[in-house]
Amino acid sequence: MAAFYMSWTIVETRKQTQLLDIANYALARTQATFSEAANALEMAERLTEPSCSAAHVAALRAIVVNTRSVEDIGFFDNGTLQCNSWGKPTAPVLRSPIDVTTSNGMGVTASLRPLISGGTPLTGFHFGAYVALTNPGRFTDVPMDKEVKLAVLAGGSQAVVGTRHDPDLQLLQKLADGAKPESNERTLYGIARDRDWTVVAVSPTADVFQDLGDDLPMPLAVGAATSLLMVGLVVWLSRRRLSLLGELATAIRRREFIVHYQPIIDMKTGACVGAETLVRWQRPNGETVRPDIFIPLAEENGLIEAITHQVIEIAIAELKDLLVADRSLHIAINLSAEDIKSGSFLPYMAALLEATDIRAQQLWLEATERGFMDSKLARVTLEKARREGHSVAIDDFGTGYSSLQYLQDLPLDALKIDKSFIDMIGMDAAASAITPHIIDIAKSLGLFIVAEGVERQEQADYLSQRGVHYAQGWLFSKALPKSEFIEFYQRCRQSKGPGPEVIRFGDGNTSPDP
Repeated sequence: MAAFYMSWTIVETRKQTQLLDIANYALARTQATFSEAANALEMAERLTEPSCSAAHVAALRAIVVNTRSVEDIGFFDNGTLQCNSWGKPTAPVLRSPIDVTTSNGMGVTASLRPLISGGTPLTGFHFGAYVALTNPGRFTDVPMDKEVKLAVLAGGSQAVVGTRHDPDLQLLQKLADGAKPESNERTLYGIARDRDWTVVAVSPTADVFQDLGDDLPMPLAVGAATSLLMVGLVVWLSRRRLSLLGELATAIRRREFIVHYQPIIDMKTGACVGAETLVRWQRPNGETVRPDIFIPLAEENGLIEAITHQVIEIAIAELKDLLVADRSLHIAINLSAEDIKSGSFLPYMAALLEATDIRAQQLWLEATERGFMDSKLARVTLEKARREGHSVAIDDFGTGYSSLQYLQDLPLDALKIDKSFIDMIGMDAAASAITPHIIDIAKSLGLFIVAEGVERQEQADYLSQRGVHYAQGWLFSKALPKSEFIEFYQRCRQSKGPGPEVIRFGDGNTSPDP
């Protein structure tokens, strides 16, 4: 359809260009004819021979013979023809009325039928006592197809002085006046004009179909190829998405997920006091699928809770010894909206903790504002989690649309400032003024504050001065696999010492001190 439309547009544009060229060509011929007639009349006005004498008639005949555009010139007195280039008339001939007066003062009679022409319509030009007769075919003698209709009008659209191929004069006069053709008239047109003349060339749109055959094959071939390519692309993307979904379900069954740990640093002591768990999908061939690809897919298709369960299980299994050895250490588990809605992770996590010596207080729970959309269900789940001893943090704070409402209505213990606000620290940007307000709000509500995405020392210094409790980001460390995280933790412990005793947010203690 696009190829057909493009072909139609090309042919239609070309046709309109042709019509405009025809109109301009006809206008040039009209101007030339009119100029020759005007010169002939001016020469006649300068004649000094006695009116209608043999010498006068001979002079008029000489002007006619030497002027291609003039068929005859007549001399009038008191509105009656006295003589012409052929002599004196045998019967009285009245001067025709003037239809239009041109900008140079010359009168135009659009159509008259003198005896000299045998009844053929001629155009008369009036100047002084003389009238010059011109064949109107000279105005429209231009090369064009028989489907094209042409009209030359004097004085805008007041008088038709020449036509070709029997046009609809009413339509052409309407177009000359600047009106658009009606939808049922199906007409293409081109208009050329000057101060005295207007030329309109029209062609039916049905004529476009005749020219379309030559232009349609190539665009149609391109359109067909493009359509096939687009269909193929849609099929490939659909299959890939379905294939990826199938692979994701298989990955859950085969437990292909691994966990990396982003260290969380105490801003006062510089000690590593915890880590945020970040899930990764590692295929059997070693290829890693980005979380921003498979996490939304899992959420859309009801697979996210199974992934959350595996993350909890992996984190507890990998860091069990470390958590038991250091009670100040905690790990933060990211929850989806479905996790918060169902709360199924709580009994699953409780069963895993029961088989270890890890305290519930050492497992923090994090969810973005989207996870709290259903505030009633969210409150039920979060209150149950806090009763069991877990701390609850709102993640990526400031990126949603009702953050303050969540802070006031939901049982929260900590607030994580989104990286986008941390990036603005030290920069001259409107958003940089928001960060201190977020910190003040969290303090006024008695919440612990964690800054995400800290990458520059000036950011860390600013956050420390503002009383932010914890931070994470590439300034301290990227997300690390288990072995590298344990090494990082041990180096921090050797240089900074252990962190403070883990905070029991769920028990109501909001002091960062042991």
